[in-house]
Formats: sequence, C-alpha cells, structure tokens
Amino acid sequence: MDDPECSRPESCSVLESVSAAAAGKPLCCPNHEGKVMEFYCESCETAMCLDCTEGEHQEHVTVPLQDVVEQHKAALKTQLDAILSRLPQLTISIELVSEISRQLNEGKNKAVAEITSTFEELERALHQRKTALITDLENICSTKQKVLQAQLSSLLQGKEHIQSSCSFTEQALSHGSATEVLLVQKQMSERVTALARHDFPERPHENAHLDCQVETEGLRRSIQNLGVLLTTAAVAHTSVATGEGLRHAATGQIQTITVTTKDKDGELVRTGNAVLKAEIMSADRSHVAEAEITDNKNGTYEVGYTLRSEGEYTFSLLLYGQPLRGSPFRLRAIKPSDVPQSPDDVKRRVKSPSGTGGHIRQKAVRRPSSMYSTTKKKENPIEDELIYRVGSRGREKGEFTNLQGISASCSGRVVVADSNNQCIQVFSNDGQFKMRFGVRGRSPGQLQRPTGVTVDMNGDIVVADYDNRWVSIFSSDGKFKNKIGAGRLMGPKGVAVDKNGHIITVDNKACCVFIFQSNGKLVTKFGGRGTSDRQFAGETEASICNKRPLFNSVRLFRLTGSFLSYINTSADPLYGPQGLALTSDGHVAVADSGNHCFKVYRYLQ
Repeated sequence: MDDPECSRPESCSVLESVSAAAAGKPLCCPNHEGKVMEFYCESCETAMCLDCTEGEHQEHVTVPLQDVVEQHKAALKTQLDAILSRLPQLTISIELVSEISRQLNEGKNKAVAEITSTFEELERALHQRKTALITDLENICSTKQKVLQAQLSSLLQGKEHIQSSCSFTEQALSHGSATEVLLVQKQMSERVTALARHDFPERPHENAHLDCQVETEGLRRSIQNLGVLLTTAAVAHTSVATGEGLRHAATGQIQTITVTTKDKDGELVRTGNAVLKAEIMSADRSHVAEAEITDNKNGTYEVGYTLRSEGEYTFSLLLYGQPLRGSPFRLRAIKPSDVPQSPDDVKRRVKSPSGTGGHIRQKAVRRPSSMYSTTKKKENPIEDELIYRVGSRGREKGEFTNLQGISASCSGRVVVADSNNQCIQVFSNDGQFKMRFGVRGRSPGQLQRPTGVTVDMNGDIVVADYDNRWVSIFSSDGKFKNKIGAGRLMGPKGVAVDKNGHIITVDNKACCVFIFQSNGKLVTKFGGRGTSDRQFAGETEASICNKRPLFNSVRLFRLTGSFLSYINTSADPLYGPQGLALTSDGHVAVADSGNHCFKVYRYLQ
C-alpha cells in the first residue's frame, strides 16, 4: 500500500488536492504516512486509509472510496447543471439592466439638452425684451426731446430778437442824430410793439417723466421654481395590483383595479408620474380592450376598463416596460346576470337605515378599511365626516407640494407649511385662500424646508425650518421678525407655543426637545437618541404616521388618554398625514402630504 508518489493533502492546498484527485493520483492519508486513502466513512463523511478503518473508524460503516466518488461526482454534476442553467437568465438580466442604464443616461442627456435649449431660449427672450424696452425708451425720449428742442429753439429765437431790437433802439437813442432817430422811429416802434405782443411758448410743452418699472418678484419666484424633474423609484417586481377586476368582470360594466407602486425594497412610492401601461387581450388575440389609467399623484393608479364580450382574456400590466408582480393576469368576462350575489349586498339590505331622512351621527365603530375601496363595497358603511378639502399638487396659490405642518389661529385662520414650495399659505376656516409668503433661500427671513408651523397668542406665525436649522417668526401678514435656535438646532421638525409664550421645538435629527423664550433665549432642552426614559428613537409623530399611511383614520383622545372619538376617512383616504390642528370653529384640519392637500372634518361623537 506504500506509494511514495501519492499526493499528500497536508502538504498542499485544497485546490491542489482536488487537481490531484481529478488527475487520478492517489491521496495519502494525513494520519498514516505513506498509506493511500482507499475508503470512505459515511458517518464522518471523510476519506481514509486501511489503518484508519481499523482504528478510530472501526465501528463506522466504510465503503470503497471509488464508489462514493462516482456518487458525489453525479451529485456535483447535477448541482453544476443547475448553476449553469442560471447563466442565460443572468445574461438577460445583465443586458436588461445595462439597457436601462443606457436609457437613463440617454434620458439624462436629452433632459440636459432640453433644459439647455429652454434656458437659452429664455435668455434670448430676455435679451429681446431688454432690447425692446431700451428701444422703446429711446423712442419715447427722442419724441419728448424733439418737442422740448423745438420749444427751446423758439424761446431762444424770441430772446435773441428782443435783445437785438433793444440794443439797436438803445444805440439809436444814445448816439443817433435827430434825423436818424426820426428815420428809424416808426420801424423800431412797430418791431418793439410786435415783440411785446408776441405769444412766446413760455410754459413747458413736455415733461421729464420717463421711468422703467420691472416687476421681478413674481418672475424670480417662477424662475426659482421653473422646471420639474419627473421620476420615481418604482419597480415592477415589487409593485402590486389589486381588485376583483383582475380576475373577472361583468360585460358592459366599468371595472376598476388599483396599482400601488413600490421601490426595490418594497417601500411605498409616494409620488406619481410612473410609466404604467395596461393591455387587455382576448384569448385568441382577436379583441383588445382599451384601459384608462388615472394617476392619483401619490404612488397609486386606477386602471379602468369595460369588456363588451364574454370570454377569457389576458390582462397585462407593465411598469416601465416590465411586468407587474403577478402579471399577466387571467381575466374572465361574464354576463351581469351571471354574477353571483355578493354577501355584502345581502347584509346591506338587511341593515338598511330607517327612513329618518337626515344624517345620523353614530358612535365610533371599528370596521375594516382599505385603500382599495374603489373595487370592493364596505360592510357597515359610515358616511365620512369630511367637510371640505383644499389643494392639489402644484406651485400656485392653493396648491401644495408635500405640505407638512398645519396650525389654526383663534382668529379663524388655517396656516399650512408648504414644504417643497418653500412657503407658508394661509386660509380662512372655510377654506378660502388668504395669502402666501416665503422665498426659498438660506438667509434670515427665507425658507428652505418649512416643516412645522404654529400661531402664537399674538397672531405671529412660527415656522420650523428643517434644512435651515432654525425657527423663523413672521408677523400675521407674513413679514419676517426674527429667527431663533440658529447654531443649536440640527433639524427642527415640529413646533408649538405654550400658554407662557415659550416656543417648543422638536429637533428630529438631534432627537431632543428645545424650549425657547420668544426672544430666542434657550429655557431648557431635554432628550437624546435612545430608547430609555427621556430619550427618543428619532421618529416624530409624523414619521410614525407614515409607516402605515394608507389606513390612517384620525382618532381623538381625552387628556387622560381615553378614547374620545373617531374620524372616518375611508371614502377619501389619508395618504401620509403630517400634521393636525383644531380650528377655532371646532373642526379638525389634517395635512395630507401624500395627496398634497389639507382636509377639514367634523368628528363623530
């Protein structure tokens, strides 16, 4: 059994041992020098020599090594084939991701070219307007100067005539003989009399008024907000579609399903503008149904369609050209008369309300709620207590882009921090727009990312500016008064004022609470990052609300902590509520950031 040519595992690497085995070279036992490993212990899953089988492996089942090698080779071959089978899909994925990367760069370059072209055109338009203003200015000035110069010429000529006539007459009277005076007396008398009676243009025929007024504030604000970059982080394989309309539909009736977009980590995408396509095709591909897509601008989309013919269909949903999770769906269209009766319909008839004719306030009840309410009727419905909603996504008055804080004053005003538009908007209690103020920037009096807002006892508006890292104070008409907390605050998110006039600020980044006097002097601060007493985990109430933005009803509690009442929001669901305030007329105002609006409710009692 001794073989000096055998390969010794203890003196070479694992790869060398494998190479030696593959080449058919015998492997030497590491425990018995010179002995070749010809056996395999199934219990210990190791190779060994004859001496090993008679030693520590004496009680174990051993088999010839060659038999086990063939079995393991077959198993490895199967595993290898399984790995190799993934290569084509990996190649396809590499090509797809590379193509998306190429398209992204192409889109960026196209957008850069469009931005450059647009702004160059604007620059040309500005230059043309500048030239036109200067030209008009020159023309107006020239016209006025012609009038003034003509008047000036007439006045100078008249003055010269008077001076020359007076000089000549005085000369004749002083130095002329009696004969000379008599000869010119009549001529000079007529000339002097005519000059005395002449109507000279002594009052100005023009004025010097020529100003140029260029109102730039509105234009500057427009330029600062000019251009919107549209994109999302939505990907198809995590985004979902829900609704009965994915599986079956009644012919001739509008069906609606909801698509909820998510990013690669499965987190909800809260912005719209994703490229979503829907295609419904009959099984024999002879009929295609049109689908209408509505962008809710909050990361969800409604897809509506109507099928005219019965049969089997394929319902494909593509997000950025990739199939949505579960797509394509198998869809069956049946006659409306064949649709089974819904249990909800039966319950609704049994529980039909009595004919009181008016709205009945009900005690708050817990019942299932869903963001997909458009396709499924609710059990035991309760009418929403929504009075009105104000706003949509935009940059004009009464429009918002990610509103955050909301507050109400005792004077009947609702004040909203319009975060991404870098301004504060003010409304009356009934939702009428009153004013807007704020300019984007990082100087005192400017706003970079207003997140929290409150109104103090004097009517001053107090704004927590997350990115500027300070709190700004404005008068009730929007004039800047003071900033506090600069150099101390790291990321103020919420702000409130107590009965003593102290300004209480929640610093989200520092995970602590600051209390200032109204003049900016620090009274105290407390808190820190952590989970112990008097510590915070870095999440404000608003960010906690965002964890489950699609089912947030609003619930009110007494100061003791007991449940008081419930606001039903299911018909028009909240999508990312960020702030809440109680108006002076006793209603609840909620800042709904995901829907870019604020909503005002009565609440059930």
